[in-house]
Amino acid sequence: MMLGASHDSPVPHLVCVVPAGGVGSRLWPLSKPERPKFLIDLLGTGSTLIQDTVERLTPLGESVYIVTGERHADAVAEQLPDLSAERIVAEPSPRDSMAAIALAAALIEEREGERIMGSFAADHVIPDGEVFRATVRTAVEAARTGRVVTIGIEPTEPSTAFGYIRAGQPLADAPGAFAVEAFTEKPDAQTAAALLAEGGSSWNAGMFVVSTSVLLGHLARLHPTLEAGVREIAAAWDGPSRAEVLGRVWPTLTRIAIDHAIAEPVAAEGGVAMVPGPFLWHDVGDFATLAGLLPPGDDGAVRIGRTEDVSLVGSEGTLIVGGSKPIAVVGIPDAVVVETDEAILVTRREAAQRVKDVRFQA
Repeated sequence: MMLGASHDSPVPHLVCVVPAGGVGSRLWPLSKPERPKFLIDLLGTGSTLIQDTVERLTPLGESVYIVTGERHADAVAEQLPDLSAERIVAEPSPRDSMAAIALAAALIEEREGERIMGSFAADHVIPDGEVFRATVRTAVEAARTGRVVTIGIEPTEPSTAFGYIRAGQPLADAPGAFAVEAFTEKPDAQTAAALLAEGGSSWNAGMFVVSTSVLLGHLARLHPTLEAGVREIAAAWDGPSRAEVLGRVWPTLTRIAIDHAIAEPVAAEGGVAMVPGPFLWHDVGDFATLAGLLPPGDDGAVRIGRTEDVSLVGSEGTLIVGGSKPIAVVGIPDAVVVETDEAILVTRREAAQRVKDVRFQA
């Protein structure tokens, strides 16, 4: 794979957009609607996920925009004091990723003219920022050919938690990029294993790099009402009628993910490219993933945000998060014990995906 320059000088005409939405319901009780996972220091490093994301992106582009819910805008501003207020775009209500990213694209065009836009989620863990940025530089050059570009992650297991991108031939006019043949929705275990055995498929991490005019042009063709709506909102955003236009138009926008709205149909037309991302990537989707990101102590327990004593008896692989009292775990290998001021969770790593079914999360 050919990567772009490894230096960290800004890429001309690149604007980075960070959609900061979702609750992270599999990480309850750490993550809740009023305290989503991107606002949390999940790894106990002293920095939240959105702070890490912005730090990773800042050397790349001319500016960074955050698109988040109105209820989280103040917290985002507090955590990112160096980001100007006009770069925080607050949605009145969730309308899925297409509306959020399209509004950012329309607002960027309204303010700055056509730009290359890179969209990167607020809640991913990417330890090697330099390799990530080099990959994005390659994706930007591919996007300058007029394609929608996505970054694919090499699978480490036949995961059913992610969608997959099937890569085709290398692109002669976009070094380091490949044609995308198809997107596969989150598969069942058998399909995921078959995709891995076949080779040529990457995890879809939801990272997109594309010209604002190309994105909005596809949207105008495929979802014209949505495109017209975000254009109208963007035109009013910096003026006195923002609240009126936003309140009137935003609820009418189609609720659809960018994968379904743009990536899949445009890939079928040959207009999507993929750049492989040779960097470690984690979406920290549940406590099993979180436990795997940190080294255990001498007793085999992984601790986050905890100073009180832990005693394990036949309970290797336990994850302990928070808590102000000593904890003993007896006879439960791979246990997960999470304590916050509001609640306590006890489960096992193998059941981590089922935490989303807890019913008193609100």
